[in-house]
Amino acid sequence: MQVGNPANLPLFHVGSVPVYGDTVLAPMTGYSDVPYRALCRAYGSAMNYTEFVPVETLLGKRSRNRFWMRLDKKPDEHPIIFQIFGNDAQRLLQAAQTILDLEPDIIDVNMGCSTRKVSGRGAGVGMMPQPELVAQTFSLLTKYLPVPVTGKIRLGWDADQRNFLQIGQIMVENGAALIAMHGRTKTQKYGGKADWDAIAQLKQAVPVPVIGNGDVQAPADIDRMKTHTGCDAVMIGRAAVGNPWIFARRDKADLTFADVATAVRLHLGEMVAYYGDWQGLVTFRKHFKQYMSGYAMPEKQLACLLRTEDVDEFLQVLAEMEASTALATGQ
Repeated sequence: MQVGNPANLPLFHVGSVPVYGDTVLAPMTGYSDVPYRALCRAYGSAMNYTEFVPVETLLGKRSRNRFWMRLDKKPDEHPIIFQIFGNDAQRLLQAAQTILDLEPDIIDVNMGCSTRKVSGRGAGVGMMPQPELVAQTFSLLTKYLPVPVTGKIRLGWDADQRNFLQIGQIMVENGAALIAMHGRTKTQKYGGKADWDAIAQLKQAVPVPVIGNGDVQAPADIDRMKTHTGCDAVMIGRAAVGNPWIFARRDKADLTFADVATAVRLHLGEMVAYYGDWQGLVTFRKHFKQYMSGYAMPEKQLACLLRTEDVDEFLQVLAEMEASTALATGQ
């Protein structure tokens, strides 16, 4: 399902990798796992990022821990971008080389995470006040990796250090194939208003594709951002949680409960297939709360759905709710 591309031609390329749509699921810790990426892809996400992985966890003994699991993917999941973070160029290269056998289409350096434990040690957005580190990192990775290398950035550290244009130029001069930018500074985190004018400035300044990110809350915002900034694609994060329809440019307010129930079943099915029955259902609860946001639900049924550890019971109660809603609304 790709929207606005009836000829099925690439809308842009990341290096040699073709991208066929203009909406992209953001890398979100705790959310952008294999099941949710699969669902969002079905609804139109054209390119998926993994949750970010610290380089330190990739340089030791390989094991199926929570960090290595972030690099799991479906066999047909393309393009897939493995996102890593660190504060040392050589270790970033070593980590990237370590995961090449998992066959990522693209490797991305996270330079946008604003959490203290990441940025405070010079990783994530903490790389942006270090132009030399950015240059060294992209120079090494693009020289020694056989796949395109990209980066996700913010405006800068704070209002006095909005150096996104400098960092963008350094990235491109050292081989970056794409830049994704969240239109806020580190100190803003997710507060205030995203600066779409800055995204437009970056797009005009660099010869590679630019993905815009920030304050896309509804389908109409996708085209507004593209028109305002000229960006090649729009990255959607928090607004996509419990709302995969945004990638298909469908407003959740226009959906029937049957539409929602269909997505819930699809998503739960992916969760159970990947995590197993119990863990899949329990992990799904945080998503289910978001799916049900805005719907008035009987307390007894809602409590059952959020408490049960039995997949069949969950699906039975969901089906009862769907039937009663259809009866009440005539849908």
